[in-house]
Amino acid sequence: MHFLEPELLWSLWFAPLIAGIYLVLLRRRRRHVLTFSSLGLVHEALGKVSWWRRHLPPTLIFLALLLCLLALARPMARVTLPADYMTLVLSMDVSRSMLAEDVEPNRMQAAQKAAKEFLQELPVKARVAIVSFAGTAQVVQHVTDRREDWLAAIDRFQLQRGTATGSGLLLALSTLRPEADIPLESILYGSAASRNPGESRGQSLDGRRPPTKELPAVAPGSYTAGAIILLSDGRRTTGPDPIEAAQLAARLGVKVYTVAFGTPHGFIPGFEGYSFFTQVDEETLKKIALITEAEFFKASSAQELKLIYQHLSTQFTLERKDTEISALLAAAAAVLVVLALALSLWWFRAGWPALSAQRA
Repeated sequence: MHFLEPELLWSLWFAPLIAGIYLVLLRRRRRHVLTFSSLGLVHEALGKVSWWRRHLPPTLIFLALLLCLLALARPMARVTLPADYMTLVLSMDVSRSMLAEDVEPNRMQAAQKAAKEFLQELPVKARVAIVSFAGTAQVVQHVTDRREDWLAAIDRFQLQRGTATGSGLLLALSTLRPEADIPLESILYGSAASRNPGESRGQSLDGRRPPTKELPAVAPGSYTAGAIILLSDGRRTTGPDPIEAAQLAARLGVKVYTVAFGTPHGFIPGFEGYSFFTQVDEETLKKIALITEAEFFKASSAQELKLIYQHLSTQFTLERKDTEISALLAAAAAVLVVLALALSLWWFRAGWPALSAQRA
């Protein structure tokens, strides 16, 4: 918890002052002497009042005062609330290594099934775009809230050669934050792209043409209107550096959740006359998640991937945000005051009329 106006916390010094005044009044009350014909009449009128009943209502009033003093400083707390609106971009590896059969029936079919189940469990207000990447990256489905379009896009995946993880991440970022105007052509294909379209050469983001609309850098992970989920089962073989792409995502505040899919000994048996091993680049995916203030997951089976997607679904259904709770503290203080008055009337109302009659 933190406070928007912490300088007002000095008002808490009033609390011990008021507690001291209450104790002084108690001592003066003991010294105050009233004349009655018999003390028995007093005890009979007051009844048996326990020590804690006598002091509980003032204690509740004191706690209410503390809450009001804290509310003056405008406290902020991180609370979990239902997400009203979110755009997700699912970026999935469709390189031919996804044919590996270490995950039954193979990585591609298991990933498609888990992705469909994940998309169907998203909240009603969620919007989704789907990007696939191998040697290049493409938007399979633009941002929409139509679930049938999401599922159809997953079925349209076509396996290709190569693994351009950085391209998949950059295209997903451009889809999520189009206002950033990321120059994808010059980044993905280099400065020679306009002269020689057949030359597919990526270049560093440090040397790219600056965006036409420069957005101010924000804190990593601070963008709450959307996120990227990146699933890959192999190592980058072409395209821009995914770490530099992650740094760009971090400057835009976008979280990139990464999923490493497959086992260390996955292989494709008899593909085009060859059999070769495929191994996921966990270290790069971990760094991407770390840079963007997101999470890294590892799945070596279809069931593990399903559990990861279920966890992510919960993440996106409920969002955590800093919220001012001054009104909540003030309401709690009001409840304590009402409770104190109600208890006082309930416990002591019978004795007051009788005692007043004896005095008269």
